[in-house]
Amino acid sequence: MTQSHAINTDTLSEYLSQHIDGFVGPLTLEKFPGGQSNPTYKLIAPSGTYVLRQQPPGKLLKSAHAVDREYRVLAALKDSNVPVAKVFHYCDDRAVIGTLFYVMEYCEGQVYWSASLPEINDNTTRSAMYDSMNKTLVALHQVDVNACGLADYGPQGDYFERQFSRWSEQYRNTQLRDIPPMNQLIEWLAKNLPKNDGKVCLVHGDFRLDNMMFNTDNATVLAVLDWELSTLGHPYSDLAYQCMGLRMPQGMGKIDGLLGLDRAALGIPSEEEYVATYCQRMGIDGIDNWSFYLAFSFFRLAAIAQGVAKRASQGNASNKEASKIAEFVEPLAQMALGVIAKKQ
Repeated sequence: MTQSHAINTDTLSEYLSQHIDGFVGPLTLEKFPGGQSNPTYKLIAPSGTYVLRQQPPGKLLKSAHAVDREYRVLAALKDSNVPVAKVFHYCDDRAVIGTLFYVMEYCEGQVYWSASLPEINDNTTRSAMYDSMNKTLVALHQVDVNACGLADYGPQGDYFERQFSRWSEQYRNTQLRDIPPMNQLIEWLAKNLPKNDGKVCLVHGDFRLDNMMFNTDNATVLAVLDWELSTLGHPYSDLAYQCMGLRMPQGMGKIDGLLGLDRAALGIPSEEEYVATYCQRMGIDGIDNWSFYLAFSFFRLAAIAQGVAKRASQGNASNKEASKIAEFVEPLAQMALGVIAKKQ
């Protein structure tokens, strides 16, 4: 972790002592490494260890870095079957540290970045970890949004049409150069948007391995992290997004996929097995139009990466490596086109 000098810890400590029961200062902050979106800190105080998550400074894209939505969904899920950290306070007063932020509990667990889980030395544990992620995703998609107060957490219906419009516009607003494969992908997606099938659930929006914290035995998801992109949406978007990540090659940033690796030899289920297990737990027979959902996931990630690259060019991305993300936009678009080509 790296030390943080941008936040006045005395001001923050005084504020938290007034708004979090039992909080006692003084405090120190250590910035968590990695991540491109909302800066996140380990907050250490005599009363305990916490996590502070804030919006990045500078001009932000509309609806981006919504820490208020993160706080809301975490609070709503506290009594659900979805493992999440307990939240303590949300601050909408920018005068405290300069941006919006919230504070939640610090969970002691493990986060992994490579889908092949090289740190794990046995296949049984790897299999259990993937099964736990699958169970967690099903638990998320089975949340009763009406009962937990999230019925208005996003528009209902036509999810992919709305998402395609949003991310296409954001991509156009942030692109730094013309990328023909992205143009081709956007054109194909526009012509192949699926009809609204009525499926609506709470979706995470960034469901992948490094947004899971595992228990100390590594067999169970302890907490799902980074809810910035969560909304009411279509369940297949989360499933396809995770499977997309598993299709990616090694060496694309800090997140390594499984392309070219023998999953069976690692104890990791195939994509077909993972999807089939999800369908069985959800009580559905299967998923039609799977290639669209995968291609859309690549497109969406490419659009997100372009936004990170744009922020880096303006000097307000939360990670100094963010400028390198621009190099991933075209390869992601090409991978989506590869999915489409295999379908045809």
